[in-house]
Amino acid sequence: MFYLDLFATLQRHQVEYVLIGGFAWHRAQHHGQDLCIVISPDNLRRMIEAAKELNLSPVLPVPLETLSQIDTLRQWHQQRNLQAFALHTPDLAGVTLALLLFPPIAPADMCQRAVRLDVSGIPIQLASVDDLIALKQSVGRPIDLADIEHLKRLQCP
Repeated sequence: MFYLDLFATLQRHQVEYVLIGGFAWHRAQHHGQDLCIVISPDNLRRMIEAAKELNLSPVLPVPLETLSQIDTLRQWHQQRNLQAFALHTPDLAGVTLALLLFPPIAPADMCQRAVRLDVSGIPIQLASVDDLIALKQSVGRPIDLADIEHLKRLQCP
């Protein structure tokens, strides 16, 4: 299964990430995953190596190595409102992996608060419910507001 391969590969390459969409806590009906990764030269290099191993390529018409160009990513984020750097599998009905860029919560902090889940011996780091709520509040789309209500029910009393 692609997702087990994805998380095993991220672990093997020591990519610092948290899962924030798709399977994270509540909703797995779309054909993609949203990850928040730590934006640092070393972590981006590790992410690129993991993407190569998984045969992922950018949705944008740019080389995969563009992911390592932090200044370019920041400029696209600020000037073009690029929120995520999307990668996809080569097959037609494939999977899209969206790497959230520059979220309102520091990715390193989210990694520290992540909930670790073991699936078939493969560790998966899920964003905490509080962090998911904060991310969804910052976006504020109707679907995110509905998700917040569901997520609040998952919080401990």
